Amino acid sequence: MNDREIPLLSLDEVAFSAGPQRLPLAESVSAVQNFIGRSDNWIIEGCYAKIIEPILTHCETLVFLNPGVKTCIEHCHERPWEPEKFASAAEQKQNLDNLINWVSEYETRSDEYGLHQHRRLFDSFAGRKLEFTDLVPDAAQQIVAAYL
Repeated sequence: MNDREIPLLSLDEVAFSAGPQRLPLAESVSAVQNFIGRSDNWIIEGCYAKIIEPILTHCETLVFLNPGVKTCIEHCHERPWEPEKFASAAEQKQNLDNLINWVSEYETRSDEYGLHQHRRLFDSFAGRKLEFTDLVPDAAQQIVAAYL
């Protein structure tokens, strides 16, 4: 494994202000552009097609984690507390049904969070791309080691 630290950006950090209100798209895209301008190598994770599309020209490798709705719902149940999103683990647990309902619509959604838009971006990407439809232990570490 490569010993270098690779900057990581979760798109949740640039998609929302404090609370559930989405930031203007241009502001989110600008924040991502600033992030990628600070390093030759970086990792961005998130399901925001409208934020990702404008920066794809800066991307060398696109990884599509697509393990299926059933697996994603299982992961919802296993998620540790996310203090950057919820004031308490209890608050996060109260939101679990909403999250599961949202995830269960993934394959039929037409918005930027759905399979249709993710597939469109992935299929149109001309660079190196990988799609994982099964869980692979340490996949992220393997990808980073292979490409750096």
